[in-house]
Amino acid sequence: MKDTQKYVAEFLGTFTLVFIACGVAVVSGADLVATAFAFGLVVLAMVYAIGPISGCHINPAISIAMLVAGKMKGKDCLMYIIAQFLGAIVGAGLLLVVLNGIPGFEASDGLGQNGYGEHSIMHVSLSACFLAEVLLTAVFLFVIFGSTSKAAPKGFAGISIGLTLTFIHLIGIRITGTSVNPARSFGPALFVRGDAISQVWLFLIAPVLGAILAALVWKLFFDSGSEEASPPT
Repeated sequence: MKDTQKYVAEFLGTFTLVFIACGVAVVSGADLVATAFAFGLVVLAMVYAIGPISGCHINPAISIAMLVAGKMKGKDCLMYIIAQFLGAIVGAGLLLVVLNGIPGFEASDGLGQNGYGEHSIMHVSLSACFLAEVLLTAVFLFVIFGSTSKAAPKGFAGISIGLTLTFIHLIGIRITGTSVNPARSFGPALFVRGDAISQVWLFLIAPVLGAILAALVWKLFFDSGSEEASPPT
């Protein structure tokens, strides 16, 4: 039952992230500040809501980084990733159902999906978008590792993690729409289809590479060996 609770928590957390934050991206007219704070605030809230249950990964890149860093078992990592992708798909699907209540709205109008080239707000090239996603995810994971380490002040991880995701979106939205989370990218792309689904590969691979990079740097230079895969609370 304890394992089931963890997986359900990851499903619900990822569902909430996609439904609310991607929803804000759509209904706010892609307002940069509103969208950035939506993603940051949802993660901040979820850290305190489900952190004590699952650790609040709600992001396959985080789960993979924890596996690489030796803070998570392979079985849990796989089940977390499955739950996260399912949560993102259901979140995007129900967001589409709600937005379909807007006269004339269609999935092709967008669900907060990511993109590069002509689908980047600033028409950023594929290679630059790939590098940006790797680096932004690495920064995000580095903050997570530091904020959840035993040396960090207890009870404040949600604030630092949520604010970090906010400032990452403030720079990343105009570059890629900001992914740093393969599940968050896949859910909307699955329903928007077209170029969104053909470009989603970048947002599945680059965040994972950035997360692994952060995990290796943390493990090599900063991990004392005493930290555990404990909830970030």
